[in-house]
Amino acid sequence: MLDNYIELLQKLTNHGYQAYIVGGFVRDYLLGRESHDIDIATNATPKEIKEIFPDSCLPNEDYGSVIVTEKNCRYEITTFRKEIGYNDNRRPTEIKYIDDIYEDLERRDFTINTLCINNQGEVVDFLGGRDDLEKKVIRSVGKAKDKFTEDSLRILRAIRFATILDFTLDEEIVEAIKECKYLLRQLSYNRKKEELDKIFSSPYAAKGIKLILDLGVDKDLELENLNKVKSTSSLMGIWSVLNVCDKYPFNNNEKELIQNINRVIKLNNLDINTLYKYGLYVNSVAGEIKGIDIKDITKNYNKLIIKSRRDIDISSDIIMDVLNKEPGSYLKDIYNDLEEKIIHGELENKEEKIIDYLKENYV
Repeated sequence: MLDNYIELLQKLTNHGYQAYIVGGFVRDYLLGRESHDIDIATNATPKEIKEIFPDSCLPNEDYGSVIVTEKNCRYEITTFRKEIGYNDNRRPTEIKYIDDIYEDLERRDFTINTLCINNQGEVVDFLGGRDDLEKKVIRSVGKAKDKFTEDSLRILRAIRFATILDFTLDEEIVEAIKECKYLLRQLSYNRKKEELDKIFSSPYAAKGIKLILDLGVDKDLELENLNKVKSTSSLMGIWSVLNVCDKYPFNNNEKELIQNINRVIKLNNLDINTLYKYGLYVNSVAGEIKGIDIKDITKNYNKLIIKSRRDIDISSDIIMDVLNKEPGSYLKDIYNDLEEKIIHGELENKEEKIIDYLKENYV
């Protein structure tokens, strides 16, 4: 894949422009991590990029990034820029195109995200990012306090990178987070949740949670129950303990999962009724939170004769034929009855046995 990116850089340099792969891809490439975060920076303007790649598109003219699709791969090419002033501790009030990669990199957040690859496939390190990668430390580009004041999302990004990469935070960053964490109150819940999802779903989620607590960021994130979170491999399990559906944005599926996990925590997760009604995933998450061995939950779940209503060996059409009735709400009641009898072993899950049962009890 890297060869494809180098080829794209070469097209830009063949037209007399500078071009580099920058940021997350280079960082992950050096760490041996898979990455799909492909950003290319160049001193070509969006108009000049479009002249080289006629089929490209410019989704946001104000930002100046051009989307190029080559060989079924999608690339984002951004012109070197300088950000002038920040609005609401989040967005630059103005951007200015520049001709200097070094100045472009200086506007970025952390040194490990400033590494570049040139059109020869060589890693170019202007700001000491490679050394910080080797030391496994997150260090800001310039003064940490200035970076966090410009864009408060960088506070969570620092914690996120320290978490998912299992790195440490530079002492200056630690102090700047403590001083600037109040700015997170003004950050949108959507952006906060995006970063927290990545932290909580990391294999090192426990480290991220500890960092948030140690830095006192939990209060500014309104995560009052964070200290109650026990080790769980489930993102929704963590959110269910945090109980912040009234503040943070969740889609309907996430809300349903969180609600069901919170219901099931109060129930017996080894009970066949609970297992059948709420399923293996929800019970496993609740069991993990409560310290129940997941193997025991899975063993009991696998013993269920049926796992859902779809497993019942009779169709609604046959039920209607047996009862000589048209469709109606009575079908739901019958299925509820069949479920109850089958999961408790009182009725064999075979069509002929179910038909006999219907004739004896519903005709």
